[in-house]
Amino acid sequence: MTLQQQIIKELDVKPSINVEEETRAILDFMKDYLKSYPFLKSMVLGISGGQDSTLAGKLAQMAVDELNAEGSDYQFIAIRLPYGIQKDEQDCQDALDFISASKELTVNIKPSVDASLESLKEAGIELTDFQKGNEKARERMKVQYSVAAATSGIVLGTDHAAESITGFYTKYGDGGADILPLAGLNKRQGREILKYLGCPEHLYNKKPTADLEEDKPQLPDEVALGVSYDAIDDYLEGRDIPQHDKDVIEGHFLKTQHKRMMPISRYNLDTLIR
Repeated sequence: MTLQQQIIKELDVKPSINVEEETRAILDFMKDYLKSYPFLKSMVLGISGGQDSTLAGKLAQMAVDELNAEGSDYQFIAIRLPYGIQKDEQDCQDALDFISASKELTVNIKPSVDASLESLKEAGIELTDFQKGNEKARERMKVQYSVAAATSGIVLGTDHAAESITGFYTKYGDGGADILPLAGLNKRQGREILKYLGCPEHLYNKKPTADLEEDKPQLPDEVALGVSYDAIDDYLEGRDIPQHDKDVIEGHFLKTQHKRMMPISRYNLDTLIR
């Protein structure tokens, strides 16, 4: 088995999807999970205005609506988590309008992040702009877990195969969650589902950006990664791609194995791909 085949198998990617069937499967997964734990009453997700949180948020609300129509009482809580004022705030508002969540909250993470940086500085540790970006991601996830704890809920993650293969997320930040409804999808498959659900085109065609670095605002993911999502999606669908793109993708995968695993101990070190 080639490394490409191994990665495709590990990340559960299909070469193509039936959009209607895939949507139904994700909805049923979320509904089944909630029904498995009688104490759960909510799902929580931060909405960034990008493709992934828009898709996960819409599906979560659809799952909640179906459950409630069946006689349950759940809510989906969509949270805006800006650091001060977000440059693409209108996209966030458009995403919220499309999702139509049971409840919307806004928590400005700037005071908490700045206080943390100042405390670290007083202790002699100064973070770079890049490291501050990870601080923002972890603060956002902390807030989501706080809201989930207060509402008997779970936190949704937006990780999907095209993100997981590169490890392009913050460990214990946006990489931390209870369930991953988009797992197994690549980027173009997520777009297909959003089209099927009637999402505004500018949201699913928006250039993906983590937007965590202040020195490089709105830095496109593809620039940061050094490879396009089309190449990543082709790779995940089992197609041949240029060797340079393949090397970059597989390099990211091997470097970021620790992000896709539970913490390593001496008993599972041999599971790492060498």
